[in-house]
Amino acid sequence: MILVTTNDVAGREITEVLGLVRGSTIRARHIGRDILARMRGIVGGEVSEYTKLMGESREQALDRLVQEARELGADAVVGLRFTTSEVMDSAAEILVYGTAVKLR
Repeated sequence: MILVTTNDVAGREITEVLGLVRGSTIRARHIGRDILARMRGIVGGEVSEYTKLMGESREQALDRLVQEARELGADAVVGLRFTTSEVMDSAAEILVYGTAVKLR
């Protein structure tokens, strides 16, 4: 599966637009990670616990998008975008979306 942020795939022709595909996940912070993160907030530096959590969340959302695109018979997803929103004080949603297409 080809995933691109552009509206086309270099060297390939889009023959059919299959429609919007998306993948999302909502993750809550872990109390142990939250305590470590707050301590890092006091002394400064990267909050690696959250960096790892967000990275895992992006990968899970991408996996779900790819699954949805495969179910439509897509060769690629173009116009790929990520967005994040806070759902509640301790949880965030990662959403990835794009357009599933067939290529020649």
